[in-house]
Amino acid sequence: MRALKFILSLAITLGLIYFLDNRWVINENPIPPMGKFLDPFEGFWRNLEPDELVISDPMSVTGLQDKVSVVFDSLAIPHIFANSDLDIYFAQGFITARHRLWQMEFQTHAAAGRVSEIAGQGKDGVILQYDRGQRRLGMVFAAEHALEALSKNQDALIMVEKYTEGVNAYIQSLTYKTLPFEYKLLHYKPEPWTTLKCALLLKSMAQSLNIGDKDIEMTNALKLFGWETVNQLYPDRESVGDPIVENPSTWKFKVNIPDSIPMAVPEDLIKIKKLPPPDPTTGSNNWAVSGSKTASGSPILCGDPHLNLSLPSLWYAIQLHSPGMNTLGVSLPGAPGVIIGCTDSIAWSITNAQRDVVDWFKVTFRDNKTKYLLDSQWVDTERIVEVFYVRDKPVFHDTVTYTHWGPIPYDEQFRPDDGRKHYAFRWISHDPSEEVHALYKLNRAQNYNDFLEALDLHAAPAQNFVFASLSGDIAMHIQGKFPARRSNEGKFVLDGSKSTNGWVSFIPNDQNVMDKNPARGFVSSANQYPVDNSYPYYVTATSFEAYRNRRINTILTGLTQIQPDDMMKLQNDNYNLKAEESLPFFLSQLDPSTFTPAEKAASNILASWDYYNNKESEGASYYEAWWDNLMPLTWDEMDAEGITLRRPTTFTTIQLLKEKPALDFFDIVSTPEKETAREVIQKSFSLAIADMEAWKAEHGNTVVAWGDYKDSFVGHLMRIEPLGIRIKAGGNHDIVNAHSRTHGPSWRMIVSLEKDGAKMWGVYPGGQSGNPGSKYYSNMLNPWVEGEYFPFLFMRTAEEVDDRILYTLQLNRQKTL
Repeated sequence: MRALKFILSLAITLGLIYFLDNRWVINENPIPPMGKFLDPFEGFWRNLEPDELVISDPMSVTGLQDKVSVVFDSLAIPHIFANSDLDIYFAQGFITARHRLWQMEFQTHAAAGRVSEIAGQGKDGVILQYDRGQRRLGMVFAAEHALEALSKNQDALIMVEKYTEGVNAYIQSLTYKTLPFEYKLLHYKPEPWTTLKCALLLKSMAQSLNIGDKDIEMTNALKLFGWETVNQLYPDRESVGDPIVENPSTWKFKVNIPDSIPMAVPEDLIKIKKLPPPDPTTGSNNWAVSGSKTASGSPILCGDPHLNLSLPSLWYAIQLHSPGMNTLGVSLPGAPGVIIGCTDSIAWSITNAQRDVVDWFKVTFRDNKTKYLLDSQWVDTERIVEVFYVRDKPVFHDTVTYTHWGPIPYDEQFRPDDGRKHYAFRWISHDPSEEVHALYKLNRAQNYNDFLEALDLHAAPAQNFVFASLSGDIAMHIQGKFPARRSNEGKFVLDGSKSTNGWVSFIPNDQNVMDKNPARGFVSSANQYPVDNSYPYYVTATSFEAYRNRRINTILTGLTQIQPDDMMKLQNDNYNLKAEESLPFFLSQLDPSTFTPAEKAASNILASWDYYNNKESEGASYYEAWWDNLMPLTWDEMDAEGITLRRPTTFTTIQLLKEKPALDFFDIVSTPEKETAREVIQKSFSLAIADMEAWKAEHGNTVVAWGDYKDSFVGHLMRIEPLGIRIKAGGNHDIVNAHSRTHGPSWRMIVSLEKDGAKMWGVYPGGQSGNPGSKYYSNMLNPWVEGEYFPFLFMRTAEEVDDRILYTLQLNRQKTL
């Protein structure tokens, strides 16, 4: 009996050891080895950090040429002082990895189509499908071309190589105890960093900003509706003023535009599954005001790029100081240099240029896609076999076909039911580019000419660069590698059988849209149309913004004696210009005799609303609910089964409702009656109030404050729900404070270029640390919500004394025997 009990106890013990020491997957849900994960000495408990930064002893690091001082301030921002380029980028890689390694690895795996290596294929294979999509878009293909280009420049090559060495030095120092939390949760170890990953990070940003297109949707619209209706619903330029640059006397250069080409409109509709629309908040604001409008007499530059909000935060604040360089701002974890910020003498920020740098080409194949038709000849395709090392599953292989134009993302093997098979994808970011070298020069720029020299190297993503300098200059440059398009080129699918249908030439850099020291005393951009009608090149885009830019320009025009606080207030401005221009008309179309008690109360709330989308506003909630019902009801024809069409823009929709109330599109497809704009507005109002009453009942509220109704959320990068944070905030799309539910200003920056040097104020929704167990994971989130800023420490020497300095970490060269 005793032997039996012993054997049973031993079996249970061994079973528990085996269970607790191994990772398990149950219904596609991974469970980490609970013994290791819960170990109080080495498990996730070790990732809990004290509220204050722990002062580290000096560290000896293999790979450094000389000592490096890293000064940490009260926000955990590192100020890195090194004696050479070799050491400054090595230290940037080392310190960034110390705070954000898991984020860096996950984002580059996502960019490269390798998430399934970490997380498995996912439920119904969704993660593997995502990975296949990334490979088929040519993300690694693009990064390899970028790496090839930067390898030809010694400065850029040093940046990525030394940054990579620094990241790997940190990886080599890790043990299970010191692994970031997500590695323990997902039970895997970091792989060595590579220079390719640096390039992937930058291409991932290009994918977020410059991969949008409307070719297939517009081709369908042209086939269904004809030219007249397409021009009415989707005008190249809407009848709204305030382009980024309006200076007709400027464009005196000689242009070289290729001859026009016929559109390749297919005989049949391109029946693809409905694509998710781009988030209307993914844009940005930036502006600079000259000293003639400021209280100090010095220029002030402001920027707030709008992107998907996540934790860990997209940006990592940092200062880099080495011989010839002193720059402060934000970096992308995983890429060297400062992306947005200032030097001792200049400041810059960026907004998305919205320009169309993607085309789709209809390709004719034969011989199982080994050949395709190009210029009356059958040309060989290139077939790349992609290998996917799917966690817990066998290796998966996928073959991607490449043509003269680029990859074929969709074919018989990948989403054949989408109907997009045999269309080639041409993207400007596939071309070799020198963004890293551009950053190298930008981070060292001291004047306007230095700034221009840096911008000449920037090709993608296309951006509106705002500039200000200590000498008093302000400027706006729309910089990117832009095809010199023929009229209507880029709006529709093109015939891929003729090479002349492709991009024949590109707009020279000195002919891109730009403005310097305008008479009005400021430059600004908010993703609106770039330039006045006198600009000789054809401009098209996925869409242009129509409201934020006009609100910004109105405020800046009226301000004098501007101080940084005024600019902070403007970045957080919640005024809804769209509502001002539409709500009175909407209300005038309602029939009060049909109101229910709830509708009567709602109309009174809306009639007295001040048009501010503040978080406590009730009028904002009713207006946004109304708009969210009005748009799909107005354009229900665009939701035809199996056919993807794009809704007209917000501005065009409101304009047509006002000026063309009997437009056929306002007839509601699902009803036998013939509706006009008035009936659509009335019905969408009733639907919105019904939604609001349901929301009140569900939440037990009698007042629907906008912050509650919007329910903003900053989620974890890998969608781990408990690691995200819900917040109550104002703003929305089409508003300067463009904070929707999950998107918004990812980094707010104000820089005053004063005589004694640049002064910066900034904040972003998160914190410096990528560790959920750290105070610095989200310590800037609530100040960001409330519109508060931190004065950033911009040091000139490592020996400076300031109350914001917490401690200095000394990195020493590891001596070899």
